[in-house]
Amino acid sequence: MGVAAGPIRVVVAKPGLDGHDRGAKVIARALRDAGMEVIYTGLHQTPEQIVDTAIQEDADAIGLSILSGAHNTLFAAVIDLLRERDAADILVFGGGIIPEADIAPLKEKGVAEIFTPGATTQSIVDWVRANVQQPAASGG
Repeated sequence: MGVAAGPIRVVVAKPGLDGHDRGAKVIARALRDAGMEVIYTGLHQTPEQIVDTAIQEDADAIGLSILSGAHNTLFAAVIDLLRERDAADILVFGGGIIPEADIAPLKEKGVAEIFTPGATTQSIVDWVRANVQQPAASGG
């Protein structure tokens, strides 16, 4: 997306009808406290709204928090929309109540990483730092 160097920009989103956002807010705060720019979209976002926000905000990554059981559908929709809008360079990761059996298929669809309950905020911060391609390092 962008070419200017700067902090990692992450959109943290709660897609679908899931109304529990405490975990998403904790992750957003941890990423912010680690020096990243975080855009929290709030509850009940559609995949279209999330992708629009990520593109408008020139995000490097999207972090999805899903507790509703709709992770297979919602993750796939976000990945598909990013591809359709020529924004597949925006890395998608997520977490929530996601069965172990669903993790490999989600990764095959293009989700970079899944964090399940018990993951520490530091492990998520470290993973984002290690895996999100920053614009200055992309080489254009």
